[in-house]
Amino acid sequence: MAATTALYKNALQRYYILFCILAQNSEKYTKCGRKYEYYLNYINKNIKSSITKEKMPKIRYLRDKFVFLPKKAQFRRLMQHPLHLFSYCPKCGSDKFTENDFKSKRCNDCGFIYYFNPLAATVGIITNDKGEVLVARRAKEPAKGTLDLPGGFCDSYETAEEGIRREIEEETGLRVSSTRYLFSIPNTYIYSGMELHTMDLFFHCTVENCGTLIADDDVAELQWIAIDDLRSEEFGLASIRKAIEKLKEIKNTL
Repeated sequence: MAATTALYKNALQRYYILFCILAQNSEKYTKCGRKYEYYLNYINKNIKSSITKEKMPKIRYLRDKFVFLPKKAQFRRLMQHPLHLFSYCPKCGSDKFTENDFKSKRCNDCGFIYYFNPLAATVGIITNDKGEVLVARRAKEPAKGTLDLPGGFCDSYETAEEGIRREIEEETGLRVSSTRYLFSIPNTYIYSGMELHTMDLFFHCTVENCGTLIADDDVAELQWIAIDDLRSEEFGLASIRKAIEKLKEIKNTL
């Protein structure tokens, strides 16, 4: 009964987030019809009061992430638990692996709790003497063929600084001499049919020699582009698009 109640509460919380999204667009909200009215009324009485000021940044992030999706896609994605593809406990193999809260599952046999936390990823912003940024074109999905910035996932026991140095050398052939942390942006990344959440850490990187570029690994080609000529819509990943806009704001500090 407790597990059922927790699952029901999680579902209602996702309905409330859906309400927050739809409320931003009255036309979409009107088109939803009466299908959601029962849940919205229930939420207003029982759940809305639990949405504290501290939780609003997370709700705004979810709203911004889903607001441009069709309403059916919004509903489907919001109602899926991030670990919905995990049916068995990774510790004991039990099939009694149920939702614990919005980001974890718990095994009802051995008690193991698995949390869905973001993966660490690094992105390198490499500039030359002309004030141009080194831009890559993605060779693989997701967003194959779109523009990107060099970078990738951190390996175990590797610092973020070590990770970006390795990724840049693997993808461009360039050796990084120094790194400077700039900012971070949360992102989602589809891999093998599963949506992974990442925390993308952006570094301004100085390289030993900007001469010979060797596109390799996940990169199809490399090119230098002036910061003012960068068009965020040509970049395939959401966090990179946001980073391009940030770069234009802080270009004088690079």
